[in-house]
Amino acid sequence: MFDNLKALGALAGLMQNKDRVRAVAERFKGKLERMNVTGTAGGGAVRVSVTGKLRVTDVSLDPALIAGLQAGEGGRAMAQSLIQEAMNDAMSRAQALVHEEADKQARELGLPGLPGMDSISSMLG
Repeated sequence: MFDNLKALGALAGLMQNKDRVRAVAERFKGKLERMNVTGTAGGGAVRVSVTGKLRVTDVSLDPALIAGLQAGEGGRAMAQSLIQEAMNDAMSRAQALVHEEADKQARELGLPGLPGMDSISSMLG
């Protein structure tokens, strides 16, 4: 309870320094745009890269996987599963980094343990 009151007091103090809050928010937004995380599946047969804003920037398929696609429905199903797994891995990694960066920015503003910071990464998805 006291931690919440302390965070609310810090938040009230920040409302008087909107320029600082705006600068931190812009820096955070820039870091999200520059952040790049890669998820993999199938021992690296599929690689998917996403930004901190959860935008896909690259999908890479191993040539052996592509050759397997021509093997029929089984190859296609396997490839779809691996792509999905790599996407989920990349998104999970990106969300963890976004959460870490949001916590860092909150601490910089004097808001450690700010209620609601856990939902930052879910808002991006």
